[in-house]
Amino acid sequence: MNFMNNPQKYLSMCLLAAAALIGGISSASAQAPALGAAADFAVLGGTAVTCTGGAVVGEVGISPGITAAYTNTGCAVAGTTPPASNAAAAQAHADFITAYDGLQVKAASRACTEVSGNLAGENLAPGDYCLDGVAKTGLLTLNGPSNGVWIFLVNGALTGTSFHVVMAGGGQPCNVYWAPSRAATLTTSTMKGSILAGNAAAGSITLTGGALTGRILAHVATTTTGTSVVGCQAAALAPRVEDQ
Repeated sequence: MNFMNNPQKYLSMCLLAAAALIGGISSASAQAPALGAAADFAVLGGTAVTCTGGAVVGEVGISPGITAAYTNTGCAVAGTTPPASNAAAAQAHADFITAYDGLQVKAASRACTEVSGNLAGENLAPGDYCLDGVAKTGLLTLNGPSNGVWIFLVNGALTGTSFHVVMAGGGQPCNVYWAPSRAATLTTSTMKGSILAGNAAAGSITLTGGALTGRILAHVATTTTGTSVVGCQAAALAPRVEDQ
């Protein structure tokens, strides 16, 4: 059939093709992991949570560790802490591990864009990214709309010194997820997003100085020293200020 002789049918076919293309792009976009009860926490550790100096705005919990594993030395916390948060932390821990395991399945499938190096100077759109274990430094820009999702699957530990992540184009910090296969250790860095360190043996998170907007969720322990942590519940209430 000569579609050019039937302009209406030709237009319909074009619209259908465009819809299919848009649908394909949408289906390839990153999907946020379902954190369940863990979404309510700014800091969640498995065996210990230690906060020295700095501040946390949001809920703090430990599970399955004991209450004595929560150590606060001059850390200002605006939110529930152990033992008051113990019951909620138990479900949060289970939901966090489920989400982490799902991300590791995705990492194993390599259904992601490979990005290597320290990420300095990169400008990344929403999507799934597989990273190597090179220490991160410099400035990383995440540029996308407010509903854009970024997932970073790190093969090994997530480490960095003076590593700064900024949002652009309306992107939201709590739509960013970092999932190292081992620990996370960051020094004087400004992070955006939730760090999920779910490895049963090595899944600890250590932040020294700097700041994080998002969540730190660790299978083992979390240690923050002089770090400002603003949880996603608090970040959602704060006026949106563009990083760039």
